[in-house]
Amino acid sequence: MQPDMTHDAGARSWLDAANRDDTPFPLQNLPFSVFRRAGAGEPFRGGVALGDQVIDLGALAEAGVLSGLAAEAARACGAPTLNVFFGMGPPAWRALRHALFELFRQSGAQSRNDLPAHCLVPQAVVEYGLPAQIGDYTDFYTSIDHARNIVRLLRPDGALSPNFQWMPVAYHGRTSSIGLSGQTVRRPIGQRLPAGQSEPELAACARLDYELELGIFIGVGNEQGTRIPVGSAEEHVFGLCLLNDWSARDIQSWESTPLGPFHAKNFATTISPWIVTMDALIPFRTGWSRPPGEPQPLPYLASPATCERGAIDIQLEVALETATHRRSGAAPTRLSRTSFRHQYWTIGQMVTHHTVGGCNLRSGDLLGSGTISGPTQAEAGALIELTRAGQSPVSLETGETRAFLEDGDAIVMTGWCERAGYARIGFGENRGEIVPADCL
Repeated sequence: MQPDMTHDAGARSWLDAANRDDTPFPLQNLPFSVFRRAGAGEPFRGGVALGDQVIDLGALAEAGVLSGLAAEAARACGAPTLNVFFGMGPPAWRALRHALFELFRQSGAQSRNDLPAHCLVPQAVVEYGLPAQIGDYTDFYTSIDHARNIVRLLRPDGALSPNFQWMPVAYHGRTSSIGLSGQTVRRPIGQRLPAGQSEPELAACARLDYELELGIFIGVGNEQGTRIPVGSAEEHVFGLCLLNDWSARDIQSWESTPLGPFHAKNFATTISPWIVTMDALIPFRTGWSRPPGEPQPLPYLASPATCERGAIDIQLEVALETATHRRSGAAPTRLSRTSFRHQYWTIGQMVTHHTVGGCNLRSGDLLGSGTISGPTQAEAGALIELTRAGQSPVSLETGETRAFLEDGDAIVMTGWCERAGYARIGFGENRGEIVPADCL
């Protein structure tokens, strides 16, 4: 968990695009995805972002420029999904990261002459696939600021559910509707109970929302009937991506009692294509603690490492682009900005709690962090918070207002980490656009 040579801010690449101040993908990042050249009819395979290029890991393995465990890991990444590579564990992940760093750093410029040209593919000509075969998806609810904002809107007493401060609350979601950035999201239809009515109706969602989250990809799973200790939980996590947990608020409020969301959440979840590894995030770790007077975690959710470095300072931003933005060429309007460091429960605690009853996680499983909101109104991670459940619509730079999302709106999420003495690294973009519901 300590920075190593791959975090050296002074390290430069012989690939000039990786040295630009505005790139989210410098040499110190090296995030993973699955890609292919658009329209070429070739299979998907694993790649790593560097500047404006994708390092083709399968081609790199065939070129014979890697050796040992790094070569084995690169060969595993030649598959259409990264599940086998994830299952190889931290030694293989780290070996490949270190080998790529050395291969593409400026001091290793001789390797440029040994590297076949087809090992680098411009990002401008590729399309992405889901990075893993996602067997299971679990969405958590772990921001106390988000939870408090919601209960103030929905309950007169504003009281949290009694379990929130004792465990990371979660529900199981759908994998079939998980899509990549650029996903078209059709407005869902479901039962809702309009205000003032005593009987529900079947209708298109009228209160469509987004939720700013991080996606957590499981690398190494556990056997059924065993549990993952919190002190070693992050050794089972490969990395993080951006995640939009689209939510139909009017459908959700009617159906959630007593078993939780169903149609309100299962129609779409959008993730960004690049997975930033836990190793890349090491410089941005920070301490985690509970405010005085609040319940402390039960022993199975507590460890010295959790307190010392359980939180991660990931800056996150949400912007809204309407059809008017696109017609006028205007940039999307920023809605909010916050940090993942505010989360009430850590990634390690989520993983541990998921397995405490003997549930077996598998390589490629996806966890959602839950909506990420900070302590101020400007840090809210969903429209329902920003607009006080639609009572105070937000004003956009186009002169429009929004209480909830309208057809043609696109939500754009970005994320990055920066700290003095280290290179700024980014997650890329997560974008999804709303289209009208099917006719009933």
